[in-house]
Amino acid sequence: MSAPSADPALAATPATLEIALVKAGRTKIRYPARLLHDDGVRITVRAPWAAPGARDFGFVRFEPGDVFTEHYWRDRWYAIKEVYAADGTLKGWYCDVTRPAVRDGAVLTVEDLDLDLWCSADGGTVLRLDEDEFAASGLSAADPVAAAAAVRALDDLEAMARGGGLLVG
Repeated sequence: MSAPSADPALAATPATLEIALVKAGRTKIRYPARLLHDDGVRITVRAPWAAPGARDFGFVRFEPGDVFTEHYWRDRWYAIKEVYAADGTLKGWYCDVTRPAVRDGAVLTVEDLDLDLWCSADGGTVLRLDEDEFAASGLSAADPVAAAAAVRALDDLEAMARGGGLLVG
């Protein structure tokens, strides 16, 4: 058992963060998550499936009872979400390409840039997702630097998934 932190800033850290997922300038979803870790670069939270009902993507089904351990970075253009079924079985990793996360007190804001990647628990299925939405978003014309960073992030995620490196320690 660890001793309480003597650092007042750490002692004041909330046990719960509100995750605000923003897309195209609008809040797509907000949900509470339990803060597990924040070292100033990576923030890790745990949250139940936040949308109403189930969502079947064809390659995975997210449903009530699922639990997500979500890893966000202040210096990376993606988030990695470990997806667990209600019984604790790992379903896989859902990765969002995002701008680096911004934490302001108890709110973590993440801007979704449309590109996603799915990797099944056994690593046998790795899918690049929503590249058509990304192309249609206009980000390449509006912010070519961000668009290039987003494409690099998706390439990096795919390389990590195919190399078995999505495990976040």
